Amino acid sequence: MYIVIIGCGRVGSQLASLLAQERHNIVVIDKDANAFKNLGTAFNGVKLQGYGYDEEVLQKAHIERCDAFAAVTDLDNANIMACEVASKLYKVPRVIARVYNPESISTFQELGLDYVFGTNVVAQTIMDKIVEGHGRHLSIRGDVEVIEFIAGPKIEHQRLVDIQIPNEFRICLVTRQGKSFIPWRETLLRDGDNLLAVVKSSAYYRVKQYMRSS
Repeated sequence: MYIVIIGCGRVGSQLASLLAQERHNIVVIDKDANAFKNLGTAFNGVKLQGYGYDEEVLQKAHIERCDAFAAVTDLDNANIMACEVASKLYKVPRVIARVYNPESISTFQELGLDYVFGTNVVAQTIMDKIVEGHGRHLSIRGDVEVIEFIAGPKIEHQRLVDIQIPNEFRICLVTRQGKSFIPWRETLLRDGDNLLAVVKSSAYYRVKQYMRSS
């Protein structure tokens, strides 16, 4: 994949390194050239100094080739602007932002932007969403997240009660063939179901096995 990352702080540099290890083509953009030191000497991707919402900088990054775009600076407004440009102007298929301030979450939701917040493994979570497309974060309260995802093959014909995790993971709504319903404990789930669920951040990596990779 060809991936553009905005921000080369702790999260951005970790994300770039993780993706580079998987042999993806990475471009990292940061307004501060000194930030690229966070990448270390082993990083062999492209480094560009500038703002992630600047069209001239994005064109230098060949954003028209971009498969995925991640804005992970510590400035939510900058992340929002960069994601809006990437998704609306350049039609990048997968755009993900890091939310730094929880008060900004409603803005990301109103704009329909996918985001990651409230986890101690931000870089790994964003990488999963870039590469595998695991779920869409809709809201968060403390360490509990509301997510929407498409069920994968591991969920086929499993009962709701068998996959839910008490006090950590619960499916609240199932949409199947255009019809939505509230499941009960004996509901059989199917590959391809659209599921709305609540999950604690600590359980997310146990739950993602049931998500379809997009």
